[in-house]
Amino acid sequence: MEALEARLGRLFVRQRLGIEQDYESSVFRRHTQLFHLENWYSIRGLIRCALLASGLLVRGRRNARAIQLRVNEVCLTGLPTAFDGFTMLQLSDLHIDMSEDFLDGLLVLLPGLKYDICVLTGDYRARTFGTFDACLAGMHRLRSHIGSAAYGILGNHDSLRMVPALETMGYRMLVNEYVRLQRSGETIYLAGIDDAYFYRLENFHRAADEIPPCAVGILLSHTPEAYRRAAHAGFSLMLSGHTHGGQICLPGGIPVLTQAGSPRRFSRGAWRYLDMLGYTSAGVGTSLIDVRLNCPPEVTLHQLRRA
Repeated sequence: MEALEARLGRLFVRQRLGIEQDYESSVFRRHTQLFHLENWYSIRGLIRCALLASGLLVRGRRNARAIQLRVNEVCLTGLPTAFDGFTMLQLSDLHIDMSEDFLDGLLVLLPGLKYDICVLTGDYRARTFGTFDACLAGMHRLRSHIGSAAYGILGNHDSLRMVPALETMGYRMLVNEYVRLQRSGETIYLAGIDDAYFYRLENFHRAADEIPPCAVGILLSHTPEAYRRAAHAGFSLMLSGHTHGGQICLPGGIPVLTQAGSPRRFSRGAWRYLDMLGYTSAGVGTSLIDVRLNCPPEVTLHQLRRA
């Protein structure tokens, strides 16, 4: 953690770890957050029983394993010629320790994909508290199947304490930071902010202030609800997740809940705000219960094109 303090700042590390500790205390202490789902100890069983009674449980579990490949073409003004056709693989909301067989299906899909870099937009573990050894073991398996540089950010399910291990595996974690992506002497910028949903420790100044005003900047944000600040910061593209697209949706893909303070049109797929393009992944994994209805899991290939 000393290395992270030197890199991210002592105050940020203290705040992040302190909020994590406060949050775990409130989760484990009964009656302090009555309407927080983590304190509804029987909620998973209730949802499972309701789905079983309606005959949707088996179907929902099968849906959660049917990972779809989506291709999103992104036309960006000012994109350097060398990056025309540059492709990013987005993996979001893995919740990799949610079930034992989930990862196997994803690892079968990845080797057949062609991309230049992989970006991961947070929520690697299933719970929001407790140990993360099983999550790290799954992330280690996943890294060996990603055939490129991999850049990630933290979600509201993730602990800052996971960062050193993830970076040892070969993931470059962007915690209110940016990197330069270079090709044939030309450059675009990839930035990542900390979770803006629960922890609210996103810092656009640290992440983007040194990016040249006319450069193409791509932002990784776990939740789409940072869209206004991202657009006004001058980013060309914002990639996010968190919503799971609703995970359990009404027919037609209409989400019941999105758990994000942003317009529903931002809850899944491509969108636009002012001059900034955006995409919210429906996610690969599941949360709370290992079921999906009318909202298939996805991996996404974003192909950059000159506008």
